[in-house]
This record gives sequence, structure tokens and C-alpha cells, in this order.
Amino acid sequence: MAVKSKMPGGRKVALITGSGRRLGRKSALALAEDGWDVVINYSHSAKEAAATVKEIARLDIEAIAIGADIRNSKQVDRMFQRAVDHFGRLDLLVNNAAIFPPAKKFMEISDKLWDDVVSTNLTGQFYCARMAAKLMAQRGGKIINFASLGGLQVWQEHIEYNVAKAGVIMLTKALSMALAPKITVNAIAPGTIIIPGEESGNIRHIDEAKIPLKHYGGSDDITKALLYLAHADYVTGQILVVDGGRSVL
Repeated sequence: MAVKSKMPGGRKVALITGSGRRLGRKSALALAEDGWDVVINYSHSAKEAAATVKEIARLDIEAIAIGADIRNSKQVDRMFQRAVDHFGRLDLLVNNAAIFPPAKKFMEISDKLWDDVVSTNLTGQFYCARMAAKLMAQRGGKIINFASLGGLQVWQEHIEYNVAKAGVIMLTKALSMALAPKITVNAIAPGTIIIPGEESGNIRHIDEAKIPLKHYGGSDDITKALLYLAHADYVTGQILVVDGGRSVL
């Protein structure tokens, strides 16, 4: 699935995992509006990914959708190779794909649930960062990981999610040192973000009146942070918390 741009080449290229829907889709659209060619990754959302590609085409930006399960390192490697074969370069990886399961008490967390959350939310980011770093080694580039406020705070009925996202935070810091000076690595840690029409009954952990800024965040709050980090050349190893002040409570 690809749509060719009518504009001349030379634009930078971003690959966003899990970008057929929700926040990944919003991130892909924001980067396209900012002038980036984009690779839309999906696992189970092929129709949504195709729709996102079509929407990006209206901006005269080139987009391609590639299916890959980021928990599988071989699929990840093939996805990145296809992206570079198509565009000839990779400048930005946005590690967005993640799952947020329903609340479970600690003793209710099954082996499968633990493995699914850790492999998707942490191991998949490692696989993607490793391949992106190989492709960015000569030209340089940027990696932006999606962490979470749940990687900084304890949510007692989401322990597996807490652990995986805390791992993303440490992965970000470690890679920022391992890949410097050519590749910057940063993370965004969202609080509660509401996307109209794509809400989940599982997403609200706190009364918005208790948030210092008195409201939940929206996708624009995250995409603004994403665009900042996508252009920041002297920032690495940082966790940008976007939570309305909730983390200081």
C-alpha cells in the first residue's frame, strides 16, 4: 500500500509503529503535515493503516503501510528493510505500538498476559531501535519511544504495564548513551490522553478534577511534544512527561 508524492524527493522519512489507529495514527498525520514521508506500521489494523495512507496522500506526502508484528525480530528486520528499499533512507523511528490490558490484581496476572505486555511494550521497542540504529549509523537519526506515566508511577492493577513502561524509560536512557553522538534517543510519557471516538472504558485512572491542569490530555498535546523531539538536535536521553502535572501529585 503506497501513495506517491507529487512533490520532489529529499524529504526525511519517519517510521511509526502501531500507526494505523489511535495515537500512532495521529502521530503519523502530524509528521506528514510537518513534511515527513512516513511508514505506517500495523499488525492487525490493515484497513485502518490503508485509510491513514490515503489521508496522508491528500497532503501530497508519500506514505507506505507495512504489516509486521514488532514482537517478532525477523518481521521487524524485514519491515525496516522494506522501508529503506522504498524510500532510500530512515531518519526517525517512533516506537508507539503498545497494549494496555484491562485492570488485573497482581495474583490475576497470567504468564500469557505478562509475556504479551512485556513483549509488545518493551521488547518490540528494543527490536525496532536495534534495526533503526543499524540503518541510521551513517547518516544519523532520531528515535522517540513512547513510555507512559505508568512507567513512573505505580498503578496497582496494571503492574505488568508499569514494569514494561519503566523498562522503556531505562531503555531510552541507555540507548541515548550507546548510540550517541549520531543518534538521539528520547521518550514521551503521556498521562491520560483522550482521543474522541477511540476511547476505552479502561483508560481513565484518575478524576480529571484531581489533575493540576484540571483536564485530560488530547492527541495534540502528544503530537506537539513529538514534533519538538523530532526536530531537537541537542536533546537526548530525556523523558518528556505530558500529563497535565499529574506526575507531581
